Amino acid sequence: MTVANSAPSPKIGLASRLVNGILAISPLFNIAKQRARKMMIERAESMGVNWRQIVADLQKQDLDGELAKVQNPNVKYPEYYLKHFHAYEEGNLGWLPATEVEVAAYAVHSRIWNDAEPPVKGDSRLRQSYIDIVKEKLLNAPQDILDIGCSVGMSTFVLHNAYPQAKITGLDLSPHFLAIANYNTRTKHPELIESQQINWIHAAAENTGLPDASFDFVSCFLLFHELPQDATRQILREIRRVLRPNGYFTLMDMNPYSDIYLKMPPYILTLLKSTEPYLDQYFSFDLAAELVAAGFEAPSITANTPRHRTVIAKAA
Repeated sequence: MTVANSAPSPKIGLASRLVNGILAISPLFNIAKQRARKMMIERAESMGVNWRQIVADLQKQDLDGELAKVQNPNVKYPEYYLKHFHAYEEGNLGWLPATEVEVAAYAVHSRIWNDAEPPVKGDSRLRQSYIDIVKEKLLNAPQDILDIGCSVGMSTFVLHNAYPQAKITGLDLSPHFLAIANYNTRTKHPELIESQQINWIHAAAENTGLPDASFDFVSCFLLFHELPQDATRQILREIRRVLRPNGYFTLMDMNPYSDIYLKMPPYILTLLKSTEPYLDQYFSFDLAAELVAAGFEAPSITANTPRHRTVIAKAA
């Protein structure tokens, strides 16, 4: 299914505005975000993912040592990044969110499809649905890939599996996430250290510090719904700068046109928005038009799950 590029962005409805009013009340906001977190943990453990044990085992490792290997002390964090993301007081800048990324992904993506597939496979199925569309559109295998917002490396390792010959740079603004990515590389993919096929960079997506025209493919997995619109515009221009002529930018994220979001019950919407402070800005953003303004050809936009979309744009 391809979504028309000229379709207007969804309007922010009455239910969403009411939810915003509820979340503006601090005690109610705290209740909502803690309830959202509790639901994720319960969902993960109900399908056999031992959330607490996995996190405890990770936190026993020398994570400060991993942090020292990847952290750039000169990075300045933009104000928007210091919000309470995903029910964490520290947002993305701490060990609890970093050690819970993977188990949270299993929980959040477990109910995308209502079929016979085991829920625990929802996350890998989501990532593969994105890769399938990307590989269909990109006729030439990329050699230099930039994974922006790579988090703990889950998306980066999927890109490596899809394009094993490519050199991949994973970039994220959280050094804690990158420390887990580095740990995962060393313990689960040691061959990538020897071949130097994956490199981790601690930097802001809107100011990567990378050379002009240094990549033929830039990918973003579930990043843009976590951004205010001004930051999104800056990042699109930065992506265009680091792409080579005729290079491709692809992203996979929530689909604002999905009936699941348009018809979401207020209670569930409250829980969702308590963990995603910029959701209204993402849902009302005219991505196709902004990509063209940033120097890309008109993108293709394809629904890859009942609630996600894959966007592919070629550098103009």
